Amino acid sequence: MSMYRQMWLAIILSTFLALLGSLLASTLNARSYLSEQLNAKNTDNASALALVLSQQNADAVMVDLTVAALFDSGQYELIRVVDPLGKTIVERVAPPHTHAVPLWFVRSLPLTVLPGKAQISNGWNQLGTVTLVSTSHFVYPSLWKGVLQLMVALGLSGLLGGFLGMLILRRLREPLQRVIAQASAISERRFELIDVPAVPELKQLAVAMNSMVARLKNMFAEEAQRLEVLRVSAIYDPLTGLANRTFFLVQLLDSLDSEEATGATLLLVRMADFSRLTQRLGAPAVNEIVQTFAAVLGEHATRVNAVAARIGDSDFALLLPGQAEAREVASKLLAALIEACAPLTGSGPTAYIGTAKLQPGHDLKALMAQASGALIAAEATRGDTIRQAADQHPASGEEDTAQLIRLAIEAGQLRLLSLPVLHLEGKLTHRECALEVMLSGTSDWQPTRHFLQIAEARQLTPLLDLAAIELAFETLGDDPGLPALAVRLSALTFTAENFRQRFLDQLRKTPSLAGRLWLEVPEAAAIENLDSFRTFVAEVRQAGSRAGLTHFGDHASPADLLHDLGLDFVKVDSSFIRGLQFSAANQIFLKGLASAAHKMGMQVYAQDVIDRAELAALEGAGFDGASGPAVEEPG
Repeated sequence: MSMYRQMWLAIILSTFLALLGSLLASTLNARSYLSEQLNAKNTDNASALALVLSQQNADAVMVDLTVAALFDSGQYELIRVVDPLGKTIVERVAPPHTHAVPLWFVRSLPLTVLPGKAQISNGWNQLGTVTLVSTSHFVYPSLWKGVLQLMVALGLSGLLGGFLGMLILRRLREPLQRVIAQASAISERRFELIDVPAVPELKQLAVAMNSMVARLKNMFAEEAQRLEVLRVSAIYDPLTGLANRTFFLVQLLDSLDSEEATGATLLLVRMADFSRLTQRLGAPAVNEIVQTFAAVLGEHATRVNAVAARIGDSDFALLLPGQAEAREVASKLLAALIEACAPLTGSGPTAYIGTAKLQPGHDLKALMAQASGALIAAEATRGDTIRQAADQHPASGEEDTAQLIRLAIEAGQLRLLSLPVLHLEGKLTHRECALEVMLSGTSDWQPTRHFLQIAEARQLTPLLDLAAIELAFETLGDDPGLPALAVRLSALTFTAENFRQRFLDQLRKTPSLAGRLWLEVPEAAAIENLDSFRTFVAEVRQAGSRAGLTHFGDHASPADLLHDLGLDFVKVDSSFIRGLQFSAANQIFLKGLASAAHKMGMQVYAQDVIDRAELAALEGAGFDGASGPAVEEPG
């Protein structure tokens, strides 16, 4: 039984006992008062009758007439007159009366009434004795009516007391509920402060809880800041703050080889006349120009969700996502570089830009050769120039492809392909799902990631996600031994209200399977829609599923995402994993990240691990599991 119900029960019981005691005391007091009044009446009436009879010299006929007249008034149960020897002269006894009140009431409250007695005398001579008992026939209705009125009054008082008790309990319950909600939030790895109530005892509790939450937040914030310093030192150039060469090449390689790659455009940017500027202006001044150059590059990269890096003393790179218009971005970038750096460099060109289109499966060396050739061609002009390598893979039929995707969804021509995610000890933790589609007119299954840009542009990704969830539930239902399935969701699925509700309805319809469903969102999508993602995580966990992030670490510091989202797991991007055994900085960062995540109750997995050496390094960093080519599913 809850404390609130126990308090209610205590209030009801104490109120009932108090009202019952008041009713009993008042009833007994009324009975005692009425008994005393009857005793007094008996004595007074007996004395008055004796006085009248004394004046009549106790004549038998007059005595009988006087007693009969008094008795016939109906107020007496007994009137008896006896002579000095005890012989009855007159006696009148009333027949039993039927009470107008319940019999149990009469039996429960008997009246103790003494008969009134008085002497009949003539001078000093005693003529007889009068005994008189008044009837109680009219007493019990009066007592019964008083009890009923008292019960109504006490009942109303009890209701009023109950209402006041409810208000008091509600006043106490609200801060208690806030403290309970705060404790629940802590268990879900969310750290929230609450208002301090005015009730002294609850005030102490709330202050203590807030103090603990503040200490936890500060502890995790300090840990996150330390991790961010390590992350920055591992992947960023110290002078410009852009990504360093190693990190950029890993990102570029992922764009070419990853199963999730959707194509991109590479821009190589070279600062013009770097050697001449260094000789003429000196290293400090050139460093200032480099920083200005990099700031412009970073600003444009942020606008189009690209990756900017410094890959040489005067060479920079920009990796644009597949949907970006490379020529337009390059033109705007060149104009901004000229505007920002020309005042610092003086006359002459500012920058040269070479671009190359890349598609999944291309060779990295060939791509870099194409982009470098375009850059050399731009530099050969000796002016602020953009050159583009030949595009060997022109786009075609996007609207037709979108229509084919719609038809495939309607026809149910979709299936899940899953890959194992293992604990580092070799046990299967869950399987990651990738959705495949068979387009009309073909007989081959194709990964939907190949059409991701088209699907996102035409808002088809939520429909694909809903289909993937439905297929995942079918798989989980068919295979009770499967620990869990992880399904990746697009941003539109959790940001658009209609799609999110449809998705949550699917989870609520199958609560028995929802606990084995893991839902993951790319970190970039979560950052761009942080409030919606926070709400989504809470709703998903309430439905019984688990929620987490993929490609973690690319876009934000751990402090931004680990503190109060209530995540169950994070999957670290392969850019931190590649060559981990050779990178002390990455090892330190990932070890700190795993430690911080474990303190908040999260599991940490590595993505796209390619060899046993990386697995060994992950084990040393404290990771829980991994996926990728190096992970072999147990037989």
